[in-house]
Amino acid sequence: MIKVLIVEDDFRIAQVQEGFLQKIPDVQVVGKALNAEDTINSLKKQKVDLILLDIYLPDRLGTDLLPHIRENYPEIDIIMITAATEKAMLETSIRQGVFHYLLKPVTMEKFIETIESYKKRKKLLHNREEVDQSIIDQYFGTSVNQLSFNQKDLPSGVDRLTLQKVKEVLHTLNSGISIEEMGEKMGASRTTARRYLEYLVSINICIAKHEYGIVGRPERKYYLKK
Repeated sequence: MIKVLIVEDDFRIAQVQEGFLQKIPDVQVVGKALNAEDTINSLKKQKVDLILLDIYLPDRLGTDLLPHIRENYPEIDIIMITAATEKAMLETSIRQGVFHYLLKPVTMEKFIETIESYKKRKKLLHNREEVDQSIIDQYFGTSVNQLSFNQKDLPSGVDRLTLQKVKEVLHTLNSGISIEEMGEKMGASRTTARRYLEYLVSINICIAKHEYGIVGRPERKYYLKK
């Protein structure tokens, strides 16, 4: 269970964020702070894994709180949720190791996507004493499998969640997959499977090769790019 502290001086926005978090499994809101002083007091009283931190607080800037949190609670992760668009604010937050920086107003989809991404990174390192490069690449989002898709950027007939599923199937395979095999795994027609595989080829995530089977008939197989 990930324990979250919401730091937001507008109680209405804090309630909205709490409502979003309630839609995400294994996440618990353990407190809401309206200012920097409340934040410091809350951290003294309870265990917190993640802080959703606003910058423009009434008694102190959220960015000014970052060194205090880092020094006294280095194990706590921070996501900034703010209206601050100044580059200096972003750079200060990055240097203090924040996980993400979200600009208000934040849509529910973007909010949940960010928290789910945070959960995945936490799970990736959970109970690991050592890591290899593939784990590091996944953590920092440099592996192909970490790519995500926005529905508005996809062509007609390609669904974001289905496309993610196709990519995940490819990631689990050491060998390539044919259109027929992908259709079976998707529970979809050959035409639909081809549409998704060819789209991944078009955006350079997959490569397609013609291979000859036992009877010598060429078969188009798809491989995730390494």
